[in-house]
Amino acid sequence: MTDLRIEPVNGEASLLDWQSVHNAIIPTAALSFAEVTERAGRNRLCVAYAEGALVGCSTVRPPSADNPAGTVIARILLEHRGRGFGGRLYAHALELARGLGAEVIETCVLESNPEGLRFALRNGFVETDRYVLPGDTVPFIDLRLA
Repeated sequence: MTDLRIEPVNGEASLLDWQSVHNAIIPTAALSFAEVTERAGRNRLCVAYAEGALVGCSTVRPPSADNPAGTVIARILLEHRGRGFGGRLYAHALELARGLGAEVIETCVLESNPEGLRFALRNGFVETDRYVLPGDTVPFIDLRLA
């Protein structure tokens, strides 16, 4: 099994790596560097590398006083899928969310990412909502861990 190194985002280089994965997988909601930096201030962002190559990123939105749900999102670049990286990155993010006190786990997948949706459904998530952001045409799918 190929080693997977998962690191918290820490500094400009890893913020740029996180941004590149996010924007490659969610092109309809591409984020600027300033938006990624802002997200890093309120969420736990990680990047994943295998054999020195960037393979994915994750986001954990911690629960809050008014919302016990933590959101876990794992993204693997298309050319690195099917090698177990998604499952390992997801497990890491899930552990982090639970460590932050999440009582409920949610995720979000872009409808144009059928592999991501199949991954979520295989891992016990059920769809709770679909919506289109203003100006977009591709729906996001919210899911909750059953």
